[in-house]
Amino acid sequence: MAGARGSFARAAVTIATLALCATSGTALAQQAAAGDAKRGKELSYTCLGCHGIDGYKNAYPMYSVPKLEGQHPEYLAAALHGYREGDRSHLTMHSQASTLSDQDIADIAAYFAGAPLLSSGKAQGTLPQAAQLCTSCHGADGVAIAPIYPSLAGQHADYLARAIDEYRHGGRKNPIMKGFASSLKDEDVVAIAAYFARLTPGLKTENRPYTALGE
Repeated sequence: MAGARGSFARAAVTIATLALCATSGTALAQQAAAGDAKRGKELSYTCLGCHGIDGYKNAYPMYSVPKLEGQHPEYLAAALHGYREGDRSHLTMHSQASTLSDQDIADIAAYFAGAPLLSSGKAQGTLPQAAQLCTSCHGADGVAIAPIYPSLAGQHADYLARAIDEYRHGGRKNPIMKGFASSLKDEDVVAIAAYFARLTPGLKTENRPYTALGE
């Protein structure tokens, strides 16, 4: 009986999460969908200093800079808004995002997304117990079920672990993710990150570097 109540509670939380995120993300989704990728390319030259180098690491603490190509532009726009507004704690990203207008953000998101991943709708291998609730939003194959959520397939495991840890400890101020992440043990975080990181096809490091002088 207790297990049934727990399952019902988790389902109720998931439904509420989907409804809340869908409502709050509508404006950002509409704006990001109207982003100009060509202009975004022109604006993104500083972004490529980190996100255009395969294997590049953030320092202090050290973890992999996230892959962006294949991500939904709506999510990338939401993330940049979070850095700009201080809902995500990262000094360099805040400094970069604070100079951007809403349209700048939409354009950069459109450029970096490229062609977003397409879902197969199927899990790959054994889904860890700790990751089962994650798939309600992020998909069994790591491709988000809605554009406002991040796709996780192929993302660096150490970056995913870092992101979850920031939700657990307040570095990212998302009350829904904090609620999910706060119940996770360290070994759960490792299992979740490892599962999504190995999924294919996955996100990629932006590999279209350019200079101000041309292609």
